[in-house]
Amino acid sequence: MRKYHHYGIPTKEKRLDETLVETQGFKFYSTPFEGNKWHIQWHRFPDGHGLPKLVTEVPHIAFQVEDLDAEIEGAKILFGPYSPLEGYRVAMIEEQGVPIELVETKLSDEELALLEQAVFNKSK
Repeated sequence: MRKYHHYGIPTKEKRLDETLVETQGFKFYSTPFEGNKWHIQWHRFPDGHGLPKLVTEVPHIAFQVEDLDAEIEGAKILFGPYSPLEGYRVAMIEEQGVPIELVETKLSDEELALLEQAVFNKSK
């Protein structure tokens, strides 16, 4: 079963609350979604980010799933699965020209935000 997790929006605008995420050969800036009502997350992509063009130009919806491997079976995978944080696995697929992020985790939004801040460098 898929449960709404967040809505990711590409941006070229630097944001004060963004964190640089560098993992698995790619990098991007991301804002925390914990604490905002709709779980909106902004993503900015520096030169040499290593991610598919579709992901950097088209907003995506993310769903939390129980079994990531089962969810991506037969899907058009854009990247992943990978684990940027302990207890957090993710893959990005494409359906009808739209990127969809699938997340497997038991972490709460607050735990995820704190772990992300602890693991990745804060950009200023």
